[in-house]
Amino acid sequence: MLLVDYSCALKLATPLAILAAMREGARYGIAIKGGRYLEALKEADTLVFDKTGTLTQSSPKVAEVIPAPGYEREEVLRIMACLEEHFPHPVARAVVHKAEDEHLQHAEEHAHVEYVVAHGVASSLHGKKLCVGSRHYIEHDEGVDLSILDREIRRQASKGRSLLFMSEQGKVAGMLSIEDPLRAEAAKAISAMRELGIKRVLMLTGDDKRTAKAVASSVGITEYRAQILPQDKAQIVQELANEGCKVLMVGDGVNDAPALSASHVGVAMSDGTDLAREVANVLLTRPSLDGLVYARKLGQRTLKRIHANFVTTMTLNSLFLLGGLFMLLGPAPSALLHNLTTIGVSLNAMRPYLPSLLPGEEAWAIQAYRLKFKQNGDNKRVYSFFRQY
Repeated sequence: MLLVDYSCALKLATPLAILAAMREGARYGIAIKGGRYLEALKEADTLVFDKTGTLTQSSPKVAEVIPAPGYEREEVLRIMACLEEHFPHPVARAVVHKAEDEHLQHAEEHAHVEYVVAHGVASSLHGKKLCVGSRHYIEHDEGVDLSILDREIRRQASKGRSLLFMSEQGKVAGMLSIEDPLRAEAAKAISAMRELGIKRVLMLTGDDKRTAKAVASSVGITEYRAQILPQDKAQIVQELANEGCKVLMVGDGVNDAPALSASHVGVAMSDGTDLAREVANVLLTRPSLDGLVYARKLGQRTLKRIHANFVTTMTLNSLFLLGGLFMLLGPAPSALLHNLTTIGVSLNAMRPYLPSLLPGEEAWAIQAYRLKFKQNGDNKRVYSFFRQY
C-alpha cells in the first residue's frame, strides 16, 4: 500500500495538459497567457464583440463624400484630411488616402489640433471652429443640427457604413461614409461558437442603430448596442458579469481595454493596439476569428482531458491500494502498476487536442507528399497517411 499514491500522476498530468495546450495553441496562432484562461475559455457562456477591427477587417475606405448644402465636396474632403492626418487611426488614414487619391492638397493651415478620445478632433481654420468626428460628438456634444443630412444618413447606415461628420462654426459642413469590410469568416465563426455552447452573442459599436443593425444581421447577431462610448463598454461587461454571465470579450482598440479587463476572459486581435494586446488574456496572433473557435475548443478539450486523467488516476490507484490492502498485489507489481499509470496519464495529457494540420494546409501537404513519392508511384501511402484528416 505504501508504494501506491495519487500525487505523482495528479501533479504531473494536469500541468502537462495545460502546457501542451498552450504550446498547441501557439501553433494555431493563439497565445494563451496562463492555464486559468483555458478554464475561462471553456466556462464562457456570453460572447461580446467590438465591431470595428474585430468583426471588420480594420481596413476602412471612404465610400462617399457628402457635402451639406452650401459646401463643396472637395473642400469638405480636403479639410477633413488636413485634420485627420495627425492621428494614426485606421479611419483617419482612410480619409487621408482618399484625399491623396483625388490629388487634393491639404497643407496645414489650421491651428493646434485637439484630439477628443473616442469622439474625434477639433481645431480652428481662419478663425472658424472645426470639428470632425462621430455623430455623438458632433450632434450631442457640439450641439450641431444634422437633420439636413438625415436622408443621406439613413441611406448610408442601411448599407452598414460608418459615418464621419464635419462641422464648421456649429453648422454641419458634410460627412464621409466609411466602408470597413466584414471579416469573411465572421458569420461562420459566430455560428461555430454557438455550437460550442455560447448562449448569448452581443455586439458593441459607436455607430448609430441603423449601421449597427445592418452589420449585426449580416453576421448573425441579434443583440447589439449602438452609439456606445468607451466607458460604456466596460460597464456593459460588468453588468453582464453581475447577472451571472461568464463573458468572453473580443476587442482590438485602446477603447476596448477596460472591457477586456472587466471580462471573464479577454481576447485581442493581432492587428489591435498595444494596450489591448497587453491587457487581453488571450491573443490571436493571426488576423482571423477562426482562432477564437480553436481557442474555445482548446479550452473545452483541455479541461475534459484533465478531468478524464483525474478519474483514471483515482480509479486505478484506488484499485491498486485495495489490492495491496487485501494482499492481492505484492510490492513489485504495486510499484510497477502505479508508475505505469503515472506514465500513461502523462502521455495522454500531452496528446494533440486539435488536428495536426491547420485548415488550408491539407491540400498543400497532400501535394507535397505526393510529389515525394511520385517516382515510385506510391499513391497508397499518400491516402493512408492523410485518411485520419
